[in-house]
Amino acid sequence: MAKNQNKKMNLALDDLLSRQNYLVTQANELARSFGNLTTFEHKVLDYCFSFVQAEDIQDKMYHVNAIDLVRQFNLGSSGASYKRIAQAFRSLNENTAIYMRIQKSDGRRGILMTSLFDHLALLEDGEIEFRFSRDVEPYVFQLKEHYYSFKLSELAQVRSKYTLSLMKLWNANSLGKLNSATIQGSLDDWESWFLGSDESGNPIKTSASRFKQRMLGVAMKELERLYPHTFFELTTLKRGRKVVGYRLEIKPINTSLTI
Repeated sequence: MAKNQNKKMNLALDDLLSRQNYLVTQANELARSFGNLTTFEHKVLDYCFSFVQAEDIQDKMYHVNAIDLVRQFNLGSSGASYKRIAQAFRSLNENTAIYMRIQKSDGRRGILMTSLFDHLALLEDGEIEFRFSRDVEPYVFQLKEHYYSFKLSELAQVRSKYTLSLMKLWNANSLGKLNSATIQGSLDDWESWFLGSDESGNPIKTSASRFKQRMLGVAMKELERLYPHTFFELTTLKRGRKVVGYRLEIKPINTSLTI
């Protein structure tokens, strides 16, 4: 009986893992885990990541003032700007669920359901406190040190959330150097990376043609503008006539010309 129950539980875990967008298996996966966020929420999250240093200790509390965010994102000093920032942190609190594979010391496998933050406080004087979840901290610290090398000035130029998602995928797959990389995934993978998941953990769906033109195409076009000395080549993967995924090759162009 126990063996049969274990088999059923393993099947249930495998099914859950196969459908979750927020699955973290290694540090660079964190860069592609938040497709549900808006462009502004992405940028606020990136601002939070920018506080992390490689030598930071566990359970560190970070502090920022809302006025710093107003200045960083060139917002007006009206109450609407502060409301927008507060709403962004509320969304980060609600939309950064993370599912992690775990294995206990006795060999049992499972899934840990946690969140990116375990503390988010907005105070009346404008101070904002945040602390990353103890379970996620090692990934955040490693992500900052090895993979997440964007400068805020680069991210500030990005207009589309799809471009932010693609930048993070590029950064993760080239180990934080924004050099040559190959990003390949099924249509479900790409949709979850760019569009996020529904309440059941399934990728938010759209037609393959619309996704290629309005999401992936927009992101590639903006990256080509931001990084003019880089070549982007997209291959549509098909099974018969059906689109099943995409492979994106990214290669810096070596040139002796200076601008």
